Amino acid sequence: MDIKNIIKNLHPLEIKVLLKYTAKDELTSEKLQKELDYKEGHANQAFSWLGGKELLKEIRRTPHTYYEITDLGKALAKTGTVEERMVNYLRDNGAHALPEIAAALAIENKDIGSAFGPLSKEGVLKMNAEKKAEYTGAELPARVTKASEIIKKGAAATDGILNKDDLSADEVEVISTLAKKRGAGDSPFKMIERETVTYKLTEAFAKVTEELKKAGITGNEIGEITPKMLATGDWKNGTFRGYNIAVPPARIIPGRTNPYVQFLESVKDKLCSLGFEEFDGPLVETEFWNGDALFMPQFHAARDIHDVYRIKNPTHAKFIEEPYLSNVKAAHETGGNTGSRGWNYSFDNEFTRRLILRSQGTVLSAHQLHKATIPGKYFGIARCFRYDKVDATHLSDFYQTEGIIVGKDANLRNLLGMLKMFATEIAGATEVKYVPGYFPFTEPSIEVHIKHPVLGWFELGGSGIFRPEVTRAMGIDVPVLAWGIGIDRMALMALGLNDLRQLFCEDIEQVRLRKAKF
Repeated sequence: MDIKNIIKNLHPLEIKVLLKYTAKDELTSEKLQKELDYKEGHANQAFSWLGGKELLKEIRRTPHTYYEITDLGKALAKTGTVEERMVNYLRDNGAHALPEIAAALAIENKDIGSAFGPLSKEGVLKMNAEKKAEYTGAELPARVTKASEIIKKGAAATDGILNKDDLSADEVEVISTLAKKRGAGDSPFKMIERETVTYKLTEAFAKVTEELKKAGITGNEIGEITPKMLATGDWKNGTFRGYNIAVPPARIIPGRTNPYVQFLESVKDKLCSLGFEEFDGPLVETEFWNGDALFMPQFHAARDIHDVYRIKNPTHAKFIEEPYLSNVKAAHETGGNTGSRGWNYSFDNEFTRRLILRSQGTVLSAHQLHKATIPGKYFGIARCFRYDKVDATHLSDFYQTEGIIVGKDANLRNLLGMLKMFATEIAGATEVKYVPGYFPFTEPSIEVHIKHPVLGWFELGGSGIFRPEVTRAMGIDVPVLAWGIGIDRMALMALGLNDLRQLFCEDIEQVRLRKAKF
């Protein structure tokens, strides 16, 4: 070990750690923040740099789960849950239709519908002969009262955060149904998963520390001159950090195509070479094309799969094209000519015109169905938006490659072949598995998962065969294979990256070099 070279390249953040602690001390980010007054980012930098110099080693990781109350949760703590308010309203005012209850309580129709179903099964509410909901007189189920209690507990907690370790088994069971890790805006709690990483200094640190003390290096050396130092003259009494003039300067790179853009173009070229035609569509869509045309019920929990961004102005489209509106409405209410019983509810023509940002690429397929030739193959690369927590494998706006194959001979085997091509030939995965899934618009539904060398298994995308309620409403009476693949995640594998955010970082040279090494 070249101790002199190591000392020359030590940062003050590292030096203070080496001088403060011994090989017996267990070090965490929280410990450094408390005892050295580091910020969390500084602590993690110190650990990373010391680990790279083999002066520090990781000894364990301890997972923690927290539940942070959302704005919705705070509101529910004050007003009561949807179930409580709905039962109280019907008890005090008698039977009413679900849309009437929603209007009276200023609650979304879909939330009223989601609450009515379970309460009806539990015998608390029922639908009378006039298709109005009424209260049966039964007590609220334990799940509702327990949910109300845990929401109030969360609202009263410090910073609105509950530690899973401090909750009873019953409370954990209840809160797990009320929390989401991503897109928690419509849930009372946001689930936060954290790890406490614990480190220890290696035996090699002792010699380095000894040399630091001999040289009189404390970590408080001046690294840069500030206007304040010049004004007060403090710089005259300070000790300055040395500078390594041998460090190579940053490379200046002329303009080049972004590696991710190159990847997207290669995917387009691949699909076009297979005979696919490309389609496209607007970023702003209606609820009709984004969900209704895909047989996603308006006032049902299935709609919660997509947390959408609404448009503030204008809020609604002027009209929905016919005959597609009438066909889709019939499919939802009675099944129409699809052979289905539908969802058996009153389709809301006002809701279906609401404008939102596209939340899924499948909306492009819905638009294409009534224009498709038989047989035909189509694809698109769509930018989508969802209220989602950003992490290594999720973004709040992202790209999907969406596609359909229309033809009387199209079958599940063809679909699995396409999924395998995406996973192996485009993403470059070596381990692939298919998992049964659920999507309101396909049957059967299949998820394809791939294994990343660092992130492990994650979902690449969903697929299936469109239900007749989707295709016949658009005038198609043959099988339609459909898929929506996270092209960002494919790029993650193909470019050798470990975090989706790297695709959109400023340092594209780093992405390019990672691609070259992978």
